[in-house]
Amino acid sequence: MTDDRPHARLPAVISALTLILLAAPFIGLVLATHWRAFGFAEGDGGAIAVSLVYSLLALLLIIALGTPLAWWLARYPIHGKWLIDALLLLALLTPPLALGLLLASMYGPYGPAGGLLERAGLVLTNSAPAFVMAQFYSALPYYVIAARAAFESVPRELEQIALTLGHSPWRSFLRVSLPLARLGLAAAVALAWVRALGEFGAVLIVAYYPQGIPVKLWVNLQNTGLSAVYPLLWIFFLVAMPLPLILGLAARRRRLF
Repeated sequence: MTDDRPHARLPAVISALTLILLAAPFIGLVLATHWRAFGFAEGDGGAIAVSLVYSLLALLLIIALGTPLAWWLARYPIHGKWLIDALLLLALLTPPLALGLLLASMYGPYGPAGGLLERAGLVLTNSAPAFVMAQFYSALPYYVIAARAAFESVPRELEQIALTLGHSPWRSFLRVSLPLARLGLAAAVALAWVRALGEFGAVLIVAYYPQGIPVKLWVNLQNTGLSAVYPLLWIFFLVAMPLPLILGLAARRRRLF
């Protein structure tokens, strides 16, 4: 029996270095924060509330619309599926500021869809719906791609067995597919949540108001400097982290579904 410890030493050293590099900015945040003068700028509380409420709304829309799409792509043969994959990658790779410009050109007051929606009473510029829309578009492709991979990891044989035992396709989906894909789906939801909550570029273009945390961080930096950024930045991390951690723990303990 050979001793693998010498062979594992180099990967361990590289892994430790990588983790140190990953942690370095957050260590810098701890050291740079003026804890004795820790306080929020005017409007920070409102920004926190805006980000929490509207990010949750965007996440619900993403799950409701993205889950059927991910399941459809994972389970059904589709002609021209590469075009759908290209569309998802295009949405994923579009820079946030460019995405905001695209949304403004389509849903802004002078856009083809924006004008019609505005006549119906739905304004998608500097409004709560515009904020949710920007978050939805920025996070949806991340969720769909991750959820699709989660569904593709479920053996089709188990779904077929459930159907032969008399379960309807919907019941098979709820009782077999969702539980078996729970870890991947939890990761998809967590990724979408963090992506939506942290969206800056697209929100800046189409929904400068109401200001969420990312835009308020930028405003504080421009108006006051770094000293006004750190408190809100800490709150952002405290707001963003609980949901992914809870989802991960629940999925691993089989309590998610």
